[in-house]
Amino acid sequence: MEALARAVFLDRDGTLIRDTGHAFRPADIELLDGVAAGLRRLQQAGYCLIVVTNQAGVAKGFFKEEDVFAMHRRLREILSREGVGIADFYYCPHHPDGSVPEYARRCDCRKPEPGLILRASRERSIELRDSWLIGNGLTDVQAGQTAGCRTVLLGADADEATEASLPPQTAVARNFAQAVEIILWSW
Repeated sequence: MEALARAVFLDRDGTLIRDTGHAFRPADIELLDGVAAGLRRLQQAGYCLIVVTNQAGVAKGFFKEEDVFAMHRRLREILSREGVGIADFYYCPHHPDGSVPEYARRCDCRKPEPGLILRASRERSIELRDSWLIGNGLTDVQAGQTAGCRTVLLGADADEATEASLPPQTAVARNFAQAVEIILWSW
């Protein structure tokens, strides 16, 4: 029997790249400080790197799914030049208040629901209890926790979080480099 892989699931906007609010222009991608080096370290430690991202701009008519694909192609190119391989990108185009009828609905893939992570786990034989999620929002860590991962909350939500407001087994990091340290030192 083949051993199951372990992964780090990564939110995109505000975690890997600067969050500009419904980003859809590949030319606007700006990696956050420490992301490339941190991802290289996680990859070298044997983690499969998978991006899981809500893209409500599709449902709201701000951009098309093709724009999401273009963003992911560009991000893959940028990270590849830095020696980082993203195994895959999973995204949710839905939002219950969307204006595009085919995407305007509740679903099990929009974080805080765990659908994106569970789908990636099935498709890539990921052992979720050996995996992590890094995100900059409580919805990210809720999705990771519900799926069975350990989680790291970083950025503004982390600054405002109290221990009582966080899901169990959630670490708090000031930045991406610290999130990587938490993961690597906990294994």
